[in-house]
Amino acid sequence: MSPSLAPGIRPTRIELLKLKRQEVLAQKGHDLLEEKLDAMTIAYLSYRQPYLRQKELVNKSLENALRTLGRAEMFMGLTSVEMIAHSIPGIPDIPMDTAKVMGVSVPRIPLQEKRPGTSSGLGYSILGTSAVLDEALEKFENLLGELLRLAELEGTITRINREMKRTRRRVNALEKIYIPQIQATHRYIEMHLEEREREDQFRRKRTKQLLKGEQG
Repeated sequence: MSPSLAPGIRPTRIELLKLKRQEVLAQKGHDLLEEKLDAMTIAYLSYRQPYLRQKELVNKSLENALRTLGRAEMFMGLTSVEMIAHSIPGIPDIPMDTAKVMGVSVPRIPLQEKRPGTSSGLGYSILGTSAVLDEALEKFENLLGELLRLAELEGTITRINREMKRTRRRVNALEKIYIPQIQATHRYIEMHLEEREREDQFRRKRTKQLLKGEQG
């Protein structure tokens, strides 16, 4: 299907000059966006593999931590473990920052230190508890750090991917709609001006012939 003409354009030489400038600018914008898209694709792929590795690590760590917790429940009983779990302070607010990757704002989560009141600070008495419980708690603490790292990577690739899609839509709009429309309008005005020039030449020639006939 032929591209449509730009609306509201009169077939004049001034409009033709404007269209030529617009086409140059649109082409430059298209090239810059393509370069940006290429750079973002490289950045996306550089985070994609670490994200997949971290995801696999988290799954393994979670299985390991749950397995250890199950052992603690076997030693101490489910009720005792639940009571101790309720006595441990919850997760405090986690500070977050942002960084720029190819102009895209992505999340950054500073490394978390071990919280006091857990296995590092013993938020419960060691009397009457099993060492397996300490081991389970430490594994869940480590899992928290791994989850935060996973969240940071997932947030990064999600935002880069979103920006890639937005940039690709703009490239496609320029490539398939805006630039072809300018080019079609450009050709239409050139044809119109050429046709008008031919008519003017014919009119001048015809006028000369009439004047010669009257003088003869």
